Amino acid sequence: MVDLINTLALVFISAGAFLLIANRLSLSSVPFYILAGLVVGAFVDQPELLELAQWGIAFLVFVFGVSLEFGSLRTVIRDGEIMTIVQLLVVGPLSFGVGLVLGFDPLNALYFSAAATLSSTIVGTGLRRVDIRENLVHGRLAKSVHFLQDVLAVVLLLVLSAEAFAADDVAMKLGYGVLLLAAAGVVHRYLFDPFSRLAGDSQELLLMTGISILIGFLALAEFIGLSIVVGAFAAGLAIKRDVGHLGMLNGIESIKDFFAAIFFVTIGALVSTPTVEVVVVSLTLIVLTAVVKPLVMLGTLLWEGYDARTASLTSLSLDQVSEFALFLAIGALIEGAISPALFDAIIIAAGVTMITSAYTRRHDHRLYETLLRHVAGRVHTEKIDERSRIGSPVDHVVIAGFGRQGRRLAHACEESGREFVVVENDPAMLDPLREQCENYVFGDAMHRYSWEKARVDDARLVISTIDQRPVSERILELDFGADVILRADDTDDARALLDRGALYVVVPDVLASDQLIGHVTAVIEGDAAPGVEVTHREELRALEELGFSSLADRRDLG
Repeated sequence: MVDLINTLALVFISAGAFLLIANRLSLSSVPFYILAGLVVGAFVDQPELLELAQWGIAFLVFVFGVSLEFGSLRTVIRDGEIMTIVQLLVVGPLSFGVGLVLGFDPLNALYFSAAATLSSTIVGTGLRRVDIRENLVHGRLAKSVHFLQDVLAVVLLLVLSAEAFAADDVAMKLGYGVLLLAAAGVVHRYLFDPFSRLAGDSQELLLMTGISILIGFLALAEFIGLSIVVGAFAAGLAIKRDVGHLGMLNGIESIKDFFAAIFFVTIGALVSTPTVEVVVVSLTLIVLTAVVKPLVMLGTLLWEGYDARTASLTSLSLDQVSEFALFLAIGALIEGAISPALFDAIIIAAGVTMITSAYTRRHDHRLYETLLRHVAGRVHTEKIDERSRIGSPVDHVVIAGFGRQGRRLAHACEESGREFVVVENDPAMLDPLREQCENYVFGDAMHRYSWEKARVDDARLVISTIDQRPVSERILELDFGADVILRADDTDDARALLDRGALYVVVPDVLASDQLIGHVTAVIEGDAAPGVEVTHREELRALEELGFSSLADRRDLG
């Protein structure tokens, strides 16, 4: 116990010191956690590190399960299934064959293949959490692939945990796994809400409810002889995401940082001085993981008809070794079932690809523009033509994005008799587009072809409801004749976009604060009426102010 406490103390002292450097340089924390692990590894024995790594992986898998929102994944799950199947059928056998060529027996070649094929949910979705939170297509695609890969990894973990590769033993482990996941479904659907009602308004009790569910599933998994990672995954699926449970979810998210530090530091600590064999194996694994696998996924998405940018950004989310592969390797090392050289190579490849993934994510738009766009951008995306409906609009409004604001703008255009074309690439919006819009383009706003399809050269006004700086800058780079109205998160971005040629930039927080100040002032002065009503006439007047009258005079921030 004392050794474990001392190990944890060393882990967090080292992690804290390196994290200060990362924050000072405004860099990703992942590489610095792994560097801290190299320091820790000089003082801590491997058994303690292996135990810490397993618990760190288990809790982070639990957090990923909690974070899943199946409603947002439903629109892309089919494409995620195709990507996962292709990855399994192409990268899996290819890497298994490479493992055999490197001289490993079939079992070790299987561990090698798992490391090359599976991708990390911790790194892939953690680094893309902004994209996922904003409900972007490539973010949801990445998360759907990670979820399906995790399910496959759980199946593989169950199969390899069988005492013998006999059909009865494997079937028994799979049966226990199915029962555990079924129990998670029962808790999620029928028991979690009663538990949360008993907790009432206490966020602390809600958090304890979530942790208790985790502990219960971990205990159940160990009782029936399954891995704690399988129990953690089931526990995550058992917890329901709901607005009323935000306190619990935020609490779990904050605890995640504790276990993330443990996980990444222990990965670095497990790195040992490599032999020539380990270097060759790890380099081969890095190439398969960080180059071959993303290229296979890129080709798959292009074949499915996605635009080049969405395909590129999604594939760059899959360029790292999975924590499930690490858990498999750690368990195999404890059981003596994996070659020490292969284990060391998997650890090195995991550390390297998690570091490189942090930087490919940070610069993914630049990588796309400088490298992938010239290759993938030439591929004809048939879905843009097949899923678009466009007539011959002239002097029309082009609306980028069909979310709440986009729909309101479209409705205002209809009310005023103004033709409009919507540009959108979210599969969830395809049915609403077909039902509500006469003209629309199903394509990425970053691509010139989408704007050409929308006949932007004949448009009077372009309005983007997308508050991503790269998208706004790309729209301005296209340099068409229509006036451009953009959206930004803050006034600094808004000023920069105005300087680059935008006619008007909407900053929702500024608008909301101005409106709130107006209401508060009206209450103080006694002029406030109960409630606020916005009529279609007022919407039309707002649209006229934005684009259809005295537009040239509007150069302020909204």
